Amino acid sequence: MGTLDWIVIALFFAALIGIIIWVTRQKQNNSEDYFLGGRDAGWIAIGASIFASNIGSEHLIGLAGAGASSGMAMAHWEIQGWMILILGWVFVPFYSRSMVLTMPEFLERRYNSESRTILSIISLVSYVLTKVAVTVYAGGLVFQQVFGIKELWGIDFFWISAIGLVLLTALYTIFGGMKSVLYTSVLQTPILLAGSIIILVLGLKAVGGWDEVLATCGATPVNQYGDTMVNLIRSNGDPNFPWLGALIGSSIIGFWYWCTDQFIVQRVLSGRNEKEARRGSIFGAYLKLLPVFLFLIPGMIAFTMSQKGIMLNGVQYVLPSADAAFPSLVAKLLPAGVKGLVVCGILAALMSSLASLFNSSAMLFTIDFYKRFKPNTPEKKLVKIGQIATVVIVILGILWIPIMKSIGNVLYNYLQDVQSVLAPGIAAAFLMGITWKRTSAKGGMWGLLSGFAIGITRLGAKVYYTTIGTNAGESMFKSLFYDLNWLFFCGWMLLFCIIVVVVVSLFTKAPDPAQIQGLVFGSSTPEQKAASRASWNHWDVINTIIILGFTAAFYWYFW
Repeated sequence: MGTLDWIVIALFFAALIGIIIWVTRQKQNNSEDYFLGGRDAGWIAIGASIFASNIGSEHLIGLAGAGASSGMAMAHWEIQGWMILILGWVFVPFYSRSMVLTMPEFLERRYNSESRTILSIISLVSYVLTKVAVTVYAGGLVFQQVFGIKELWGIDFFWISAIGLVLLTALYTIFGGMKSVLYTSVLQTPILLAGSIIILVLGLKAVGGWDEVLATCGATPVNQYGDTMVNLIRSNGDPNFPWLGALIGSSIIGFWYWCTDQFIVQRVLSGRNEKEARRGSIFGAYLKLLPVFLFLIPGMIAFTMSQKGIMLNGVQYVLPSADAAFPSLVAKLLPAGVKGLVVCGILAALMSSLASLFNSSAMLFTIDFYKRFKPNTPEKKLVKIGQIATVVIVILGILWIPIMKSIGNVLYNYLQDVQSVLAPGIAAAFLMGITWKRTSAKGGMWGLLSGFAIGITRLGAKVYYTTIGTNAGESMFKSLFYDLNWLFFCGWMLLFCIIVVVVVSLFTKAPDPAQIQGLVFGSSTPEQKAASRASWNHWDVINTIIILGFTAAFYWYFW
């Protein structure tokens, strides 16, 4: 890191602090102002926040690491702009009509209060144990690689950078709320994009062009069926990414994450109206086409450089580990000044993702637990409770980091594996809730519960059988909950949860039509239909077709 790099970083922080000061001076008298920015966000802020919230250290570390270790396999999860379109076109009207603040609150409107509690608990646990802790862990790893510092003041630099990142992000999230998340995203997104594009361009130049990457990765087999690192669609016998399982599993996880998870949907809920929320989703879908090129392909570039023994500044490039692909390129590839810009991009990704996590978690606790038990709490006190909840979540996330340090070699694979058992039950409850009027309160609730129980059993089995290794005997339980491919397990789990929802619904009381009006297909009033139709025009359709066309072309190219 040269002097010019530090100047660039200082300018970034000056701009960030200026935005935060401006945001904290805005009126935030109630919980809606604090958590949803007063529902006044435009489409640019919404789309940028969707993208910036999604792109965290699991991409900088994990997705690049996946590219370096398995090639294009994880692209199924990243070329999902089409799934954000489903959020904008299908779910935004239902969420807008319900005027809810959280996804658990929506399930309460559709089902019952028990469903709200179950989803709140699942969401909070998953945020602390996966998203917060993993993002912080990977953030510390990034800066340890980029700065090349092992210890500072006798303390492991990993901990200094990880905890410093958390505290800095927590401060502006606590005091600025949702507005700080939205408006800092507008600053952070272009910096992140610019920095990552520079890495991509310089990486391709150093390795000799895209053809060299294709040649090297295309000559590297990933299974015994003839598939290589450049194949997106792999044999159904592939132990890790069978094509049918990948298509089904990535769609289920994507549906849960993009259409029902508070972490993402909260950006849309902050829109001033249905039109802005939908257009923000379309803009976010455009941005979501980029991570494959900005993070996964640089991982493949790092693998190629290491395989070919490329010399950088007179030193042969060696890939330290798969998860070190992106930060090692930053440290070895970039000139002074540019390195500072990319570090700002990394900071932007980490801080924006963490800020969104903190804000969403605090909102879930405040609205779905505290306010329910103390409904007469003054609005200003709810804001304070949200700030306190953020502090608690920060502490829990930090305490979980030592456990996360033993995750494994490829962080992104781990995250998707965990999410594959969290997603199906929630996806089934939402999917059946908006498509089938007969879905009862008990049906939706038991769909959630069965999904959570099966998911916890699968995770427990994985920990148990991984620990005892070859000493485990064969059994039907082991075959089902451990040996079965994680993607196929995800698909069968969704089917099971849907069956639970249907069967329980048929044997329990049907919902009152007045309760579900406007919350299920076919239940909207003529006025609600007219309002939704007036919120889009031919430009929204054209942009949607462009995104779908690009996605289809991507699958064709990497088939």
